[in-house]
Amino acid sequence: MVSRPAMSPVSPVWPRKPNLWAFWVLRLVLLLSLKSWAEDALQHCTWLLVLNKFEKVGLHLSKDRFQDHEPIDTVAKVFQKLTDSPIDPSENYLSFPYYLQINFSCPGQNIEELARKGHLMGMKPMVQINYMYSVNFYRWEMENVQILMEAAPMRSTGYCPAEAMCVLNWYTPMPFKNGSVVSSVDIYTNGIGPFVSKKRFYVNMNGFLKRDASGKSLFAIGYESLVLKSSHFRLSKSRPLWYTVNHAPVFILGGFYDEKSILFSDSNFQDYVLLELSIDSCWVGSFYCPILGFSATIHDAIATESTLFIRQNQLVYYFTGTYITLFDKSHGSSRWVRVLPSECIKRLCPVYASGNGSEYVLALTTGKNEGYIHIGTITGKNCSIDWATYIADERNLLLLVKIDSGQFYLVNFNTEFKTLNILYKIPEFIPEAKELDFLVLLDTVTYTNTPMTPKGLFFNTLNNMLYIWGNFILQSYNREEFIFLADFPKESTIKYMVNSFKGQMAVVTENEEIWYFLEGGYDVYQVVPSQGWETYHNLQKMQKSSFHSEDESLVSLFFEDGKLFQLVYLFDVGKERLVKRLLPVGTLMEYNLPKPFTVVNQGNYQAISFTHTCPFKEIHLIDVPKKHHASRTESYVALPPLVSESLGFHNNNTLAVYQGLVYYLLWLHSKYDKPYADPVHDPTWRWWQHKTKDKDYFFYLFSNRLAAEGIYINMNAYQKLYNMSGDYGIPDLFFLDKGNWFTITVVLLSHQDTFTSSDSQGPTINVDKKLAIAVTIADPECLSVTVTQDVLLNRNAVINKIKVIDKKRCSEQGMIGRNIKKTSMMLKVLGAPGNCIQRTYLGGIIQGFKVVPIFIGCPPGKRLAFDVSYTIMHSEEINKHYFDCVIKDAEMPCFLFRDLFQPFFLVQDLVTGDSGSFLGSYVLKVVGGGRTLNTIRDYTEEEIFRYNSPLDTTNSLIWKTKVERTTEDKKFYIMSHESPGVEWLCLENSPCYDIIPQSIYPPEFFFKLLVSNRGVDNSTYCDYKLTFIVHIHGLPLSSKRTSFIVMVSTSFFIALVVFYILFCLVWPHIVKAWVSLRWRINNIMASESYYTYASSTAGFSLQSHSFEGPSRAGSKEDNVQAKTA
Repeated sequence: MVSRPAMSPVSPVWPRKPNLWAFWVLRLVLLLSLKSWAEDALQHCTWLLVLNKFEKVGLHLSKDRFQDHEPIDTVAKVFQKLTDSPIDPSENYLSFPYYLQINFSCPGQNIEELARKGHLMGMKPMVQINYMYSVNFYRWEMENVQILMEAAPMRSTGYCPAEAMCVLNWYTPMPFKNGSVVSSVDIYTNGIGPFVSKKRFYVNMNGFLKRDASGKSLFAIGYESLVLKSSHFRLSKSRPLWYTVNHAPVFILGGFYDEKSILFSDSNFQDYVLLELSIDSCWVGSFYCPILGFSATIHDAIATESTLFIRQNQLVYYFTGTYITLFDKSHGSSRWVRVLPSECIKRLCPVYASGNGSEYVLALTTGKNEGYIHIGTITGKNCSIDWATYIADERNLLLLVKIDSGQFYLVNFNTEFKTLNILYKIPEFIPEAKELDFLVLLDTVTYTNTPMTPKGLFFNTLNNMLYIWGNFILQSYNREEFIFLADFPKESTIKYMVNSFKGQMAVVTENEEIWYFLEGGYDVYQVVPSQGWETYHNLQKMQKSSFHSEDESLVSLFFEDGKLFQLVYLFDVGKERLVKRLLPVGTLMEYNLPKPFTVVNQGNYQAISFTHTCPFKEIHLIDVPKKHHASRTESYVALPPLVSESLGFHNNNTLAVYQGLVYYLLWLHSKYDKPYADPVHDPTWRWWQHKTKDKDYFFYLFSNRLAAEGIYINMNAYQKLYNMSGDYGIPDLFFLDKGNWFTITVVLLSHQDTFTSSDSQGPTINVDKKLAIAVTIADPECLSVTVTQDVLLNRNAVINKIKVIDKKRCSEQGMIGRNIKKTSMMLKVLGAPGNCIQRTYLGGIIQGFKVVPIFIGCPPGKRLAFDVSYTIMHSEEINKHYFDCVIKDAEMPCFLFRDLFQPFFLVQDLVTGDSGSFLGSYVLKVVGGGRTLNTIRDYTEEEIFRYNSPLDTTNSLIWKTKVERTTEDKKFYIMSHESPGVEWLCLENSPCYDIIPQSIYPPEFFFKLLVSNRGVDNSTYCDYKLTFIVHIHGLPLSSKRTSFIVMVSTSFFIALVVFYILFCLVWPHIVKAWVSLRWRINNIMASESYYTYASSTAGFSLQSHSFEGPSRAGSKEDNVQAKTA
């Protein structure tokens, strides 16, 4: 034991211990407070989300609708100020017109205090937006895209008593993309601060709004009613919600008694409005349209991706929304349009699943044209069609037909071949099935006296399951043999049926009962009303839940992301309201489960032993493919720029920068279609390519508060994600290319008594039967499945390895999204459905059952690219050299005309980031060309044949190859990566023949090449089509021009030689003559100079003598002397 004095000298060790204890005490208090908070609010805290316009950001109570669908130019001035940042000032940065305003609430706590507390503790909401592809894959290529963003905190711009007391919200841009009108927003925390469970919102585009002269938003389809009266729901029963699954941006719901009104929502009824439709409401009933009276009620309402359909009386109307991301503005409607004016329509039938790039709505007629159905015109005699459903992929129309005798038939009509077949004669009476779960309808079945009353049909395209429903439920796998589900009582009649397309179904009866069952099974459960419902409903009322009331009315029932939701109107006095609430089927079934037990003797006392209703203790999925890889989803991340504000709050300018960066990121994604393969096939690679070396400098400026506008843009925060963390669990969708496969491992942990029998202490031989798993393939002709089972006795576990392989039979080659075969796989642990409920903080979850959709065909996110790097390397290898152009272009290297050209291609996976050589076959064609990039033109079909076909006889070939394989019509060569390559010809009638050089450099030409594997490649379902340009230099001249140039050059050379020879021979004589000429000229010049001098001297002498006297005539002697002188 060490004792210390009362006072110790100062040392570097002694002061640390109290501080360390204080730190741990503070941390413990914080953790305890978080624990208590989490325990109190774990199940109650929820996210809040509204949409704000760009100019209204910061207004706490602002809320807008998604009306504007075009980017706006509002951030350019802000980006021009960012001088010391990695962005390129020359780029044009735009922004999206909306922000997402995010907050959260907990019962009994102030929302403003919660937000401030969460921010100071480090909580950051994470926002993941998922975009749904368009139905019309002819106009928009199918692609799954998601973007992950971090919300930026910002104080409200309104009045606040103190800076620290201002209302706090988080904001992210609300981006949108072309070809998508439906987007889901998932919000969750970064794991720091208060726990708020993940929640999904739907923020869909609204194309049914317009602006008046003042700029105010109004509905184009009707007039908004500000009051939702309880009388609207007292007189109206529940009705189905009909829409194109996963693709309808708005939901509409009619059925209000004697009112031409609908409920309208663009957020899956997270909010809604009541609209009075602006239709003419006329009634043209006559002798051929047997309607007893007029009613303003909207009886049928169907929403598709861009169009709304309604039926009022016998009239049908449609209204097409204005969606710029799908088509141009002129495509939208300005008013309701009436269709089939001469027909009396008794019912509209929805087609839930799209197909062939289209959506469908079926209209059934009555009156004089009874038996007609409008999707084309199908005619019947002495019959009526009570229901219809369309299988778009098969082009089959299933009809519920009633003849005059009252007998019902299931009829199939093929719209392609115009064939009509009776598939099944529906029994007249309910089968006798006492003490049975199901009954196969054979000839030996006995029937009751209760008539069978068919009401409708439902077909699931994913598992080929057909249901005929009424006061019964018939189920069929092949549309010929049917199974009667005996659990549903014949005393109840189904009003409508809903499907999650994930293996769950629910029905609503005429008495507003809700029944639930799992596809592929035979048990039908009543969930409302039931003992479990009464227990759950009373517990919610005891907790004073705002979603439950003593007096309520069911409005509709629908599935959303595999969860069952009710649309309910609560008649609380003074608080009447319409709510969307989750119907927790798992919790209700758990409450309804029996609690079997036995009394066992343990020594001197008895104990209760409960029997396990679930065959397994736990279930785990391992070795599962990543979700976004399996579903072919391209993922991006965009984090807000860092700000130098002390508390980390953003302002309008920093959020504007965030907007511009997110817009540019998605713009790069949409424009990434480079035919030449980049070293890194990532759209963001070139964005920061030349700036990454300066990232430390930018951070230095920001950390020393020297950065412009106090903003730091982290280049690593804007990129594409290929491996997302936390991407666990079984994928919601699998895409399979030709011959592809995937594996899933299911681990079942058993109870202790599973591996031991009652009469022996060793392991039982029936372990595999007690923990058996069934794998059902909807289309066994398309997929094969193998299950390998391993029993681990020491761990009480059974491991099932499941492998699913495509059989290469059920899809045809096509572009991305086309010719997709939609099927599914069902996993079911025997004895588990309905008996295995997992308890979570969000409620009970049904275990032991899973339906996984599988799409067979060309998966999204794959592209073909020209591998120019390897092509150059291989060219240098086979030609022993490589000569680039004199003026080099890194983006488009040149190839020499006389060299053998063998192109190679890459298949780039934009989802996983992988790339590999394309090893399939393809057809190569020259489809365009020009002497410069600006003069390239596309060739006609005739020219393409003449320039590329081995059958050409016009001396027009541009190239040839030694490949012997051709297409079936012998028109074009079929090549592969093993082909000997291309030899350039440029024959006389080709466009590249006899190119005249424009400078001292050799002739060059730009060829536009098309590569396609359609019809010649069996390695993939993808119809790859790549168009790229090849720059060829060193083209030869024509023989005539070459001969002419040779002759001219030779003649000029000979003339030059002759001239040289003559010059050499004549030159000495010319020099001699020149010297003689110069000598003569010099002599002449010298003589002239002498005579001139002599004359000048004589004149001077004569003048001097003239002063002596008058002149006189000289004598003869004097003249002679003068001449002599």
